[in-house]
Amino acid sequence: MSSHTQEKKSDAPLLLPLLLLALSGCSGMDVAVSGSINALNGTTVRIPCTFTSCYKMNAARFDMNWTYQESLNDTEETFMTYSNKKGMTPLRSERFGERVMFAGNLDKNDLSFSLSDVQLEDEGVYHCYVRNPPDRIQGHGRIQLNVVTELPPPRDSTIAVAIGASVGGALALLILSMVVVKCLRRHRKQELISEEKMEEEGKLEAEGVAEEGTKQP
Repeated sequence: MSSHTQEKKSDAPLLLPLLLLALSGCSGMDVAVSGSINALNGTTVRIPCTFTSCYKMNAARFDMNWTYQESLNDTEETFMTYSNKKGMTPLRSERFGERVMFAGNLDKNDLSFSLSDVQLEDEGVYHCYVRNPPDRIQGHGRIQLNVVTELPPPRDSTIAVAIGASVGGALALLILSMVVVKCLRRHRKQELISEEKMEEEGKLEAEGVAEEGTKQP
């Protein structure tokens, strides 16, 4: 058997997974996050991150890290990572202490974490990095956490409803007034036409009587 034939046979096992992957419509690694999150100072916030991959997660090869930046110009600090033996593991951090906890589900590709007792100093940029070999692309999600001292008051729908009702009532009255005015104008026009017709008939009758009078000897 020639070496050319052997090369074709050795390439076949590699081409089959690629063909199946192409037919499945999978586009590769994709990470979904919330672009911006507002958290109330002193509360607990959940920062979500999920991913999709063309390949099922392999615990022996899977790699994931959460990092923090005060701003996009600062160095990233890793505060949570994935270990094949320990799973998602928070790292020792002077900034977060024990306030960080994994809140996702690896079976559902959920890499979210929760941050308790949120402080003003926690505001910044959080990065979710994930790699799922043999997928060659490293997924990356970026979340801006804004820490506020008070949440904006909920919108009062009562005022909106009252305004809407007032505007709707005014429009209804306007439409009704226009209809009434139009009907009155039409009625008045019909009366004028009737009066003109009666006057015309009266003139014709008078003229007819006059003509008969002139014809008599």
